[in-house]
Amino acid sequence: MTPPRVLVTGGAGFVGVNLAPVLAEAGFVTRCYDDFSTGHRTDAERASYDEIVEGDVLDAAALAEAAVGCTHVVHLAAQAGVPTSVADPVRDCELNVRGTLNALMAARDVGVEGFVFASSNAPLGEIEPPAHEGMVPRPTSPYGASKLAGEAYCSAFAGSYGVPAAVLRFSNVYGPFSYHKGSVVAAFCKRAMAGEPLVVYGDGKQTRDFVFVEDLARGIGAALAHGGAGVVAHLGSGTETTVLEVARLVSDRLGEVPVEHHPARTGDVERSSSDISRARELFGYAPRVSLEEGLDRTAAWFRESGA
Repeated sequence: MTPPRVLVTGGAGFVGVNLAPVLAEAGFVTRCYDDFSTGHRTDAERASYDEIVEGDVLDAAALAEAAVGCTHVVHLAAQAGVPTSVADPVRDCELNVRGTLNALMAARDVGVEGFVFASSNAPLGEIEPPAHEGMVPRPTSPYGASKLAGEAYCSAFAGSYGVPAAVLRFSNVYGPFSYHKGSVVAAFCKRAMAGEPLVVYGDGKQTRDFVFVEDLARGIGAALAHGGAGVVAHLGSGTETTVLEVARLVSDRLGEVPVEHHPARTGDVERSSSDISRARELFGYAPRVSLEEGLDRTAAWFRESGA
């Protein structure tokens, strides 16, 4: 029996290199597709992908060719920052909307059995947490709007072409190989390693749902195996933690450094956490790694890698 083959766009990025071993363990042959603009080929090689293809998600022909022979697609490639989207909404739209459309067309043309789209809580905007699938999206940033458009295209391709597309809304992901990320935990770890103040935007009382990348990767694998078209589910820890608390925990692990407050950023929401019950019910998603353990492992990785 021929094993299933999965194409992972943005596969050399932070989530992709942590996902590859999980998919391999589940019996998938793995193919990485990445332009290496942020992710690195050496990380993809270390993740033991079976194949590595260099290419841009905006190159529809190259992406379609990379999908040939694949039974599944995980679409991770994206512009992933709220501040970056505010600074350049056109580029954000190109990468997150047209890139997703290209991935869906490639998946449609090869008749995949499963497609997972990496979204986030950003499409929902400013809400009373926890975020859940029944909420009406009202994005407050171009990033949130572009991810919402991607979700809409997944629904459209499921309805029009039968592409079994599932939308997974990631909370704040952290863990090893996040050195090129600008997200909270990665930024704190890099500054603490350098002995620099931890930059907190606003008063630091804003909350986020921090999920360890290994838990997220298992959730993606479970959703891919489930293969349900039209599925929307939140993947997180289900716990709300302040940015100041995370700063303290990182400082405890990587050396005492002061916190430096900067003005709040446009587009950032005040509170965020996820209701993960739907993912648990649909495909058995169950995060195992506590924030304390996850930060222990993340700090150890930053120390050992010198990132």
